[in-house]
Amino acid sequence: MISRREFLMAAVATAALTGGSGFGRWGRLAAQQALTQDDILGFSPLGNVTLVHLTDIHAQLMPVYFREPSINLGVGEVNGLPPHVTGADFLKMYNIAPGSPEAYALTPVDFDALSKAYGRMGGIDRIATVLKSIRAEREANTLFLDGGDTWQGSYTSLKTGGMDMIEVMNALAPDAMTGHWEFTYGSDRVQELVDELAFPFLGGNIRDTEWDEAVFDAYRIFERGGVRIAVVGQAFPYTPVANPRWMFPNWSFGIREEDVQANVDAARADGAEVVVLLSHNGFDVDRKLAGRVSGIDVILTGHTHDALPEPVLVGKTLLIATGSNGKFLSRLDLDVRDGEVKDYRYRLIPIFSDVIAPDAEMTALVEKVRAPFAEDLAAELATTESLLYRRGNFNGTFDDLICEALIEQRDAEIAMSPGFRWGTSVPSGQAITREDLHNATSMTYPEAYRSEMSGALIKEILEDVADNLFNVDPYYQQGGDMVRIGGMAYTIDPTKPIGTRISDMTLLKDGSPIDPDRAYVVAGWASVNEGTEGPAIWDVVEDHLTARGTVKLEPNRAVKVVGV
Repeated sequence: MISRREFLMAAVATAALTGGSGFGRWGRLAAQQALTQDDILGFSPLGNVTLVHLTDIHAQLMPVYFREPSINLGVGEVNGLPPHVTGADFLKMYNIAPGSPEAYALTPVDFDALSKAYGRMGGIDRIATVLKSIRAEREANTLFLDGGDTWQGSYTSLKTGGMDMIEVMNALAPDAMTGHWEFTYGSDRVQELVDELAFPFLGGNIRDTEWDEAVFDAYRIFERGGVRIAVVGQAFPYTPVANPRWMFPNWSFGIREEDVQANVDAARADGAEVVVLLSHNGFDVDRKLAGRVSGIDVILTGHTHDALPEPVLVGKTLLIATGSNGKFLSRLDLDVRDGEVKDYRYRLIPIFSDVIAPDAEMTALVEKVRAPFAEDLAAELATTESLLYRRGNFNGTFDDLICEALIEQRDAEIAMSPGFRWGTSVPSGQAITREDLHNATSMTYPEAYRSEMSGALIKEILEDVADNLFNVDPYYQQGGDMVRIGGMAYTIDPTKPIGTRISDMTLLKDGSPIDPDRAYVVAGWASVNEGTEGPAIWDVVEDHLTARGTVKLEPNRAVKVVGV
């Protein structure tokens, strides 16, 4: 049987032979797939420093499918600016051909169909191959940095308390990292894991609540290519808001703009010629920060999972967005002379797993850490006739499935699923494995609650989440995407002020308006409240899947977006 790798290599010839037949559309698609590893790794080096960035991998050791969002709204000054451009508009902005490898990697356009040809992306062993190639070419010049959200988001990371990722990342050998979801293992476990790292964990915006002292180093200085480079670490500033504060009660977080400036100034005073902010703020927060803090040459952004094929320039600061789930690495070459960046060259490197050869040593290590769980990971729970995905401001089919399971399994009228950005995709026609399910649910506070909420409280929850997402000041955007709702419809105007964005709330089972004074039975999961009781969400969904056997989801039209 021909492998997809052989198919890719033979694509042009195949297209020529089949162009006039009924297979012609796929022949053209095959021509667009004439990729080689050399094509992907090809780069004309520049200057004396190479920065390599990986972020938001969410513990995905294996190649995955991941559909980019179809809706990613920007409000206020950033409306219509990258990364708030999606789909066909994104293709037009960056002059990307529809159906091309870049279109598949960077947009949701025809994702389900294209996934059959282009396959999975990512995989730590493919990332290792790319890194080794860059290091072989520029060993004395390369600085590899991990933007965090590395230890959480998979079955194996949950079962090992993040230790699988420590072992693998130590082998991949970044020079530094920062974090966010790492902290949901709890402060004691985080300290244990940090002690196992072979590289520094940086977070200049995390302080001890008792003594107001730094918990982690704020920055480190490295020398590459004869250049002194400061890496300043910035963890997710709203961790105690977005995640359970009780898991790290003695740590405080924040953007702490004045501290960022102080750390940059201190690094410059220590002789840094280049300053890199290794950030998990989120893109719009970093865009604002870049205009308010002087002396930062590069911000390696994270948290919002954006993948952009070009840097965004704010003043003299380059913002780099590397995507998520191991789909991409960023390479940024800098020409540094006379203590400043004179020029740069950039490439967002797509990790097509059927084109890039796996690194044998890393493959063996990944197989080793996954071996104790292999049977559970491979267990098939159901088959899906619909593409399952998460990303998007308002809804995704994987959360539609989760909400459906919560309503049926927990006997509820309304279901809520958090607007997490992490979670991989499952193309139509494929089996849903236990690993797929855990890629969308694995975390340390998975209890599926069932409680009564008034209509007024439900509206208040939706309004609060909407403000976290659509506040015109990025410094007040504190969460992920919009909470997903099952069993209820509503209208949202993201441009309105807090408390007035949500309207026309309707109970789907009978079409009745949501009564502010009536109590509704609501099921949900991932509450930040300590002591929440209920079965783990993956058990709820697994029971639902095994009972159904086949998943087919109708298009979700329950959320009406107006005003944009």
